[in-house]
Amino acid sequence: MPSGGTQSFSRMYRKVVFFFALLFMPLAGKAQFNTDRLVTIGRSALYYEDYVLSIQYFNQALSAKPYLYEPWFYRGVAKFYLDDYVGAENDCTEAIERNPYVVDIYELRGIARIRQGKYSDAIADYTRALKYDPENRGLWHNRVLCRIQDKDYERALAELDTMQTRWSKYAAAYSMRAEVYMLQKDTTQAIKALDKSLEIDPYDGSTWTMRSIISLSRREWKEAEGYLDKAIHLLPREAGNYINRALARVNQNNLRGAMADYDTALDIDPNNFLGHYNRGLLRAQVGDDNRAITDFDFVLKLEPDNLMALFNRALLLDRTGDLRGAIRDYSKVIDQYPNFWTGLHYRAECYRRLGMTKQAEADEFRIYKAQLYKSLYGIQPRLNKEQLRKRSDEDMDKYNQLVVADEQEVEHKYENDYRGRVQNRKVEATFMPMFGLSFERHHSDVMLYVAYDKQVDAFNTLLATNRKLYVNCSQATLDEAHSKALFGYIDSLSVKLGSAEDAGSASPLLILRAVAYTATQNFESAIDDLSSYLQADTTSSLAYWQRAVCQTKINEFNASLGTDMNMKYANVLADLEMAIRHNPQCAYLYYNRGNVYAARKDYARAIDDYTRAIAIDGKLAEAYYNRGLAYIFSQKNAEGISDLSKAGELGLYNAYSIIKQHSGKGQK
Repeated sequence: MPSGGTQSFSRMYRKVVFFFALLFMPLAGKAQFNTDRLVTIGRSALYYEDYVLSIQYFNQALSAKPYLYEPWFYRGVAKFYLDDYVGAENDCTEAIERNPYVVDIYELRGIARIRQGKYSDAIADYTRALKYDPENRGLWHNRVLCRIQDKDYERALAELDTMQTRWSKYAAAYSMRAEVYMLQKDTTQAIKALDKSLEIDPYDGSTWTMRSIISLSRREWKEAEGYLDKAIHLLPREAGNYINRALARVNQNNLRGAMADYDTALDIDPNNFLGHYNRGLLRAQVGDDNRAITDFDFVLKLEPDNLMALFNRALLLDRTGDLRGAIRDYSKVIDQYPNFWTGLHYRAECYRRLGMTKQAEADEFRIYKAQLYKSLYGIQPRLNKEQLRKRSDEDMDKYNQLVVADEQEVEHKYENDYRGRVQNRKVEATFMPMFGLSFERHHSDVMLYVAYDKQVDAFNTLLATNRKLYVNCSQATLDEAHSKALFGYIDSLSVKLGSAEDAGSASPLLILRAVAYTATQNFESAIDDLSSYLQADTTSSLAYWQRAVCQTKINEFNASLGTDMNMKYANVLADLEMAIRHNPQCAYLYYNRGNVYAARKDYARAIDDYTRAIAIDGKLAEAYYNRGLAYIFSQKNAEGISDLSKAGELGLYNAYSIIKQHSGKGQK
């Protein structure tokens, strides 16, 4: 090319580049602004405790710029608020990969790991964070607590030495030192440390609780009550303090005060085992037999195989005249302990009072044989209110002793702890419903997901009416106006069908009327219309799909009446398989088939189908949710919680309540 031409081309090239730079520069700036704005709004939602909504904003930011660490971190914070510790840990890990120098990320991941019982991993996080912020007292505090949980007492004491050198007036350091000494059975040193802590901060209720635990262990009942008075004044909503003070009061013959403490504890924590069990014993002791039975009924709901509670209820039923109920409970205990002659003695008396002489004599003969070999069997104890048994002690001769926890655990207070509220809602672990055809869009206040299927879209394009079909898994409750409108629409479709000149023009109207029937809960008529449509077009995936949904609705209702629906579910599966054959890339069809298998408790096949649905549509929150439940019902909690975490991340916030219910023994 000639030199002049080269220069001309060069000038033109620069102009083109400049033009495109001008064209796209505002867009780049806008994208940056939008991402920053999304993160800002998400953080604002966090501040106002709208955690589910905040996750959706962070999701949008991550979709635009997944390389930013902040959306990962703040989404992890939101998940932690929702008790989704696995999800919080995973998001923090992603944030650390993008920016390994932010202390807050290690701190949050450490707390998330603590809640899963991963104390060694949390220690590693705090150690890394302390490299960047060695004067962060909260990091030292949490690492010491992790050392205690890991039973690494020597390192815990060494780190407490460092803390007390740097922060000599930090009361919590002395409390933690006291806990280590208590775990090492050195109560003398523990008392010294607690006294120092209370000298610095006499307004820490948990420290007074720790001091009371030592006095209880030494049977210093009056001193223990005094310490618990102070603990309760500072922490009036801690049920355990009332349970412990009741124990101290019983051993000082203050039965009225003890009863009041048990009542208060159970008002705060209605499911408290020790509260119900010990209040039941106390009520039995003062002759309040019927209410004592109520307490032991509750205990047995919590622990149906608790033989101590069962025997105590048997004694109470015996005393109140329910002899057959007493015999039932005595017999369950004797089945487990055939040589428990106290139980045999009481059951024999019940048999005699009912005139069942043969059974009474059989029990009395067994007692006679037991007494011949009394060296092999325990002696019935007398009621002694100062006798206590640990909860794990299953010696039946201690049936009338007050119960104490095996170990009096100290409630750990971690620095920068987070709490959420959404996860505290009561949610039943039930599968999300099927996706079907609807006149309503799939909508959620927090989800950006749009349910879409190409065949549904093609149907709408072909028909070109005001009424469009959408994919939806939630059926709206109809008010009077909407009901009238739908019934009027059904009538108008019926008129059009009556005047249709050929099957080709009538067939699409059958689909529309079937969907309208579905919305009005008229599933039988919907199935009739869909079956008529399939006679004209045997390849319609939509008709098979909707017919399966309608038949499932009928099956669920009939099953609630006790009808065996196995044959009908076979019909549903057949329709879904035909629908899949004609639309193999539709995630909702695999999801629906997974629901059928889940309803039949065939969780392995259900998991396979949910997995196929997710492979097609990775944003299908309901598939993650249902697969999570299927895993949990298959005793695979880890996989289940992981899926529920993803469902929550995608907007199904009820997943967090299920996570909380099944989070496991490792979480705190």
